[in-house]
Amino acid sequence: MSREILLLVDALAHEKNVGKDIIFTALELALASATKKRFTEEADVRVEIDRENGEYKSFRRWQIVADELVENPAAQTAISEAQKNNADLIEGDYIEEPLESVEFGRIGAQAAKQVILQKVREAEREQILNDFLARKEHLVTGVIKRMEKGNAIIEVGRIESLLPRDQMIPKENLRVGDRVRAYLSRIERGPRGPQLILSRIAPEFLAKLFELEVPEIEEGLLEIRAAARDPGLRSKIAVKSNDQRLDPVGTCVGMRGSRVQAVTGELAGERVDIVLWSMDPAQFVINAMAPAEVSSIVVDEDAHSMDVVVHEEQLAQAIGRNGQNVRLASELTGWTLNILTEEEAAKKHEEEYTSTRQLFIDKLDVDEEVADILVQEGFSTLEEIAYVPIAEMSEIEAFDEDTINELRKRARAALLTEAIAKEEKAEEASEDLLNMEGMDEATAHQLAANGVSTMEDLADLAVDDLIELTEMDAERAKQLIMTARAPWFA
Repeated sequence: MSREILLLVDALAHEKNVGKDIIFTALELALASATKKRFTEEADVRVEIDRENGEYKSFRRWQIVADELVENPAAQTAISEAQKNNADLIEGDYIEEPLESVEFGRIGAQAAKQVILQKVREAEREQILNDFLARKEHLVTGVIKRMEKGNAIIEVGRIESLLPRDQMIPKENLRVGDRVRAYLSRIERGPRGPQLILSRIAPEFLAKLFELEVPEIEEGLLEIRAAARDPGLRSKIAVKSNDQRLDPVGTCVGMRGSRVQAVTGELAGERVDIVLWSMDPAQFVINAMAPAEVSSIVVDEDAHSMDVVVHEEQLAQAIGRNGQNVRLASELTGWTLNILTEEEAAKKHEEEYTSTRQLFIDKLDVDEEVADILVQEGFSTLEEIAYVPIAEMSEIEAFDEDTINELRKRARAALLTEAIAKEEKAEEASEDLLNMEGMDEATAHQLAANGVSTMEDLADLAVDDLIELTEMDAERAKQLIMTARAPWFA
């Protein structure tokens, strides 16, 4: 019988292309399963096969658990009982006693066969998956085997993959037998083993299709820096040339548009805008807004946003149908984009100018002329006046050294007054807010400084309001508000 085991292990390992140890483990589980059938209770059995000669031994075992945790006496024993015979035993250890082994020739039961086949199938799938991943393929091609609840089950080589309905291009009509390409987005491990999850709407899929069609990308002469998609309708990719002799946009378009048309054909007619990438964020945004022409751009580094100014007749094209063009440009560049006509931009500039000028008049106690000079020279906050290098302010011809020093002194005094007022307001945080579960002192003071000084005030806030006030994460904001509202339901 020992020789039979070794022959079976050799045959299965060779046939299924999996390690012998996998087969040995499966056989041990199968033998243990057959041995368990001798017992009426839920016993725990372990079988150990000698890897060299094929001989095997069987053991019944009991796991040592805390006295109060013994739920199945047939497979568990209390630690107090176990330590009567061996004081060195601890929770989690096992006590074993030898059993008469079942004959290998009688392991013909379906359950035993299933254990072996299941383990072999799992190991086989794992091996195929590892071989696939070693090739580092992200763009995969396969045939649709069947449809399940709108999802497509695709055979990629010998691996079964899933293309979920929400990862298909909208209005795309895929059928059984169709050959499709998709992007490998992730791997899920479930009861049936690992499964590839595919996507045809991911921006990465667009980038991989261009890599396939444009050899210069694979050679490293061109680089796709970003991609954004409205699947099935329109997309934008940003390309950069690593070779000055190459026109990145023209190379991706191809002769008579052949390369971009091939990608469009794979994406159910999705129109693709190819954009020249730029290190300068403003220039990159101008390129990304094509085909709309941009008149000017105002960059707000702090808010990571840009005001994009266009002529009135360019407005519809800049925004695009249902905001498509500006949305894709925003996703592509990573900046929040606000589209304004020249008239709107002028009005906004005038409002900001008036607001800033009034701030300086009120806080620095200066006249309109001095406030106008400060705004015209690019100052927009008290902090800039108080702490900008003095050499920069010295370049303002209208101000002498004494005026500059006085302005800086007044700006710092105004900032100090604001800080003291804020601190005094923060001290108004009530005891119930400070002592509330999940609250910390810094957050309580921050809330009090914004007019939320009691638990009742906090309870009245919406989650979005709290996030805006404190910039905390949504989960914590929700928890704090629920805690503050607890007295309502008491």
